[in-house]
Amino acid sequence: MNTAAIEQKKVFDALKEDLQYKNIMQAPKVLKVVVSTGTGAAKDQKRRDFIIDRLARITGQAPSPRQAKKSIATFKMRQGDIVGYQATLRGAHCRAFLDKLIHIVLPRMKDFRGIKLSAIDEMGNITIGIKEHTVFPETADEDSKDIFGLAVTIVTSAKTKAEAEKFLRYLGVPLREA
Repeated sequence: MNTAAIEQKKVFDALKEDLQYKNIMQAPKVLKVVVSTGTGAAKDQKRRDFIIDRLARITGQAPSPRQAKKSIATFKMRQGDIVGYQATLRGAHCRAFLDKLIHIVLPRMKDFRGIKLSAIDEMGNITIGIKEHTVFPETADEDSKDIFGLAVTIVTSAKTKAEAEKFLRYLGVPLREA
């Protein structure tokens, strides 16, 4: 049995009484983790290269660029301009990143008191905003002047918000009490 199947069995055993699961395939699982950041008005290539390098260190894979969907004159942005970068993690990379996020990164955040339950959407996914990329151990640059924030979205197969909350608590995601 592979590790994903073993994890699925553990989730099923832990949540079957609370959520009345009859089959192991009903138990939710983490489908993917998406780590994204916006470059904003960063037109200089040096800052973009810095963001690409740091995001690659954090996720362990090269991020892909995201383009603007439409032009906005106020921001001096044209359709097709690169406005951010994103990396999608699946499988073993996803599980390793989640472990690092839950046990190392979130406790290192300044004034962290848990993630609000409102961060979980109705489809069972959660998005966590991180203000400073320097909380990741791979980017421990204390003298860095270019600090950017990023968003981590954990996509689950949970059907409802309540099911996702119980599943994420089981995984160890530090959620606030209601």
